[in-house]
Amino acid sequence: MPTARERVRAELTAEITAAARRQLAEVGAAALSLRAVAREVGMASSAVYRYFPSRDDLLTRLIIDGYDALGEAAEAADDPAAPPEQRWSAVCGAVRDWALAHPHEYALLYGSPVPGYSAPQDTVPAASRVGIVLGRILGDAARAGRLSGGGVRVPGLLGDAAVEVLGQDAPGIDDAVRVRALLAWSSLFGTVSFELFGHLVGSVEDADAYFARAVAELGALIGLD
Repeated sequence: MPTARERVRAELTAEITAAARRQLAEVGAAALSLRAVAREVGMASSAVYRYFPSRDDLLTRLIIDGYDALGEAAEAADDPAAPPEQRWSAVCGAVRDWALAHPHEYALLYGSPVPGYSAPQDTVPAASRVGIVLGRILGDAARAGRLSGGGVRVPGLLGDAAVEVLGQDAPGIDDAVRVRALLAWSSLFGTVSFELFGHLVGSVEDADAYFARAVAELGALIGLD
């Protein structure tokens, strides 16, 4: 059981990060300020620095929290008992729904880089969660005989991270399948970003219908049809 000190620290950390998310909505990530966050939560700047020594530390926490929340949404949408194409569609829909409900947090994850900030390796596990869900769908589809491939690696094409996340060593998954999956994965976020940042205005009449069609086409590209 957490001690009283640990509970207080957790509560204050939650208050600080909540205030920082509001700052994201108001001024954007590039203008995020520990002093402004401290004012909002009624703390001295020096006290906030004991929780987050720098703006970059606070940004990292927000990024990890955002990736974790998005990953949780994707994981909750995946029903292992459903056919692979339905699982893919459900997970893609969950990604879009989360992005539309949390536009400023999504922009922090997939929008313009924050000047002077470089995300540390600490963010990688959380950032991989959606990809791991996709990899699980690919692996299950391959084991069910829904994907074809010879398990061949193409030297110099994909890094170990892509192999680990996208299907791992499931039979029927090779680099050709992984390339299609990586293309579909990146296209999913490109489609969501285009909608969220207003780039589909004037080009798409029905965003819901367009997204559903795009997801179906991307699923077919992978072989989930």
